[in-house]
Amino acid sequence: MLLDPDEAFAMGAQGGRVDAAVLVPIYGWDADPGLVFTERRHDLRRHAGEVSFPGGRRDPGETFVETALREAEEEIGLDPGDVRVVGALPPIGTFVTNFKIHPVVGVIGGELSFRPNPAEVATVLAFQIEALRAGFAMRRLVRRGVPIRTPTYAVSEHVIWGATARILGELLERLEALGPAAPGSLAEGEPGRSRTG
Repeated sequence: MLLDPDEAFAMGAQGGRVDAAVLVPIYGWDADPGLVFTERRHDLRRHAGEVSFPGGRRDPGETFVETALREAEEEIGLDPGDVRVVGALPPIGTFVTNFKIHPVVGVIGGELSFRPNPAEVATVLAFQIEALRAGFAMRRLVRRGVPIRTPTYAVSEHVIWGATARILGELLERLEALGPAAPGSLAEGEPGRSRTG
């Protein structure tokens, strides 16, 4: 089951010191659910070309929910009022960039229409959950000349790995545990708000 946002935000994460948040946007929940990702521009200084959830560093005075919604609006043009925040996942630490990433899970409805920010985002990707599950494998990747064996999700030519793959794995595990009750449990709350306010 998904965590209450306040409970999740109080949890620790190994290796992360700089607070950040990502939105994990779920679409099409009643029929054929999927997730929305960004493919980052290939000329960026950090995480160039990687597939990730929209998100970024928390600004002073923001809650993690506010950070996730603001970043999703800035990166892909997703209106915060169109997002129903339904919970959160445990934070993930990144070792290279030293972020503590807080995943906020939100359900979006209606037609998928995005405006990617050309300064950061090469394209917006929408992948069905079943395709993501089918694409899971432990793969050998080479990063900065170092071979690593790591969990990955491959859909067409796109490979999701690193912190995003860890967040995705946690979400898929929790959704599977919910089983048939999942749609009802993800329908609670108000758009743009967490269940705890």
